Amino acid sequence: MNVTIRRGTKEDIPSAFNLVKELAIYERALEIMVNTPERMARDMENKLFDFIVADLDGLIVGISLYYFRYSTWKGKRLYMEDIIVTESHRGNGIGKKLFDGTVAIAKEMQCTGMMWQVLDWNTSAVNFYRKYGTSFDDEWINCNLDF
Repeated sequence: MNVTIRRGTKEDIPSAFNLVKELAIYERALEIMVNTPERMARDMENKLFDFIVADLDGLIVGISLYYFRYSTWKGKRLYMEDIIVTESHRGNGIGKKLFDGTVAIAKEMQCTGMMWQVLDWNTSAVNFYRKYGTSFDDEWINCNLDF
C-alpha cells in the first residue's frame, strides 16, 4: 500500500468533507453536523484551518484537520480537530502516518505542543494515543456555545 501524506488543497475539500461525514456517522452525531463543503472551502481560504491528507494512488483515504491556538500559559499550540481514516483502510498504519505528519507540522511551526479530544468510548483511538505517551486530562470540562 503506497500512501503519501501531503498538504490538503482546496480540490481535496469534497473528499475531506466525505470523511468528516463518515466520522459524524461513526460518532453517532450526523444530526448535529451543519458544515458543508462550500463552508469548508471558504474557511480554508480564510486560513481558519489546514489539513493533511493520506493519498492512496489519487484516492483520499484519511485526513488530519488542524488549526493553531494560543495558550496564555504555553504559547502557540496546534489543535488537531480530527484525524480520520476511512473505515475500509483502518489498521494499515495510515492513522499513524497522519498523526506523525501532524506532529511534524507542529514542530515545524514552532508550537509548544499539540492538543485534541477523544471520546472516552473510542477505546481504539484512546489506545492509539497512549502509544505516544499522551496525557489524558480528567480535570478540565469541555464547554460549547453554539450559535
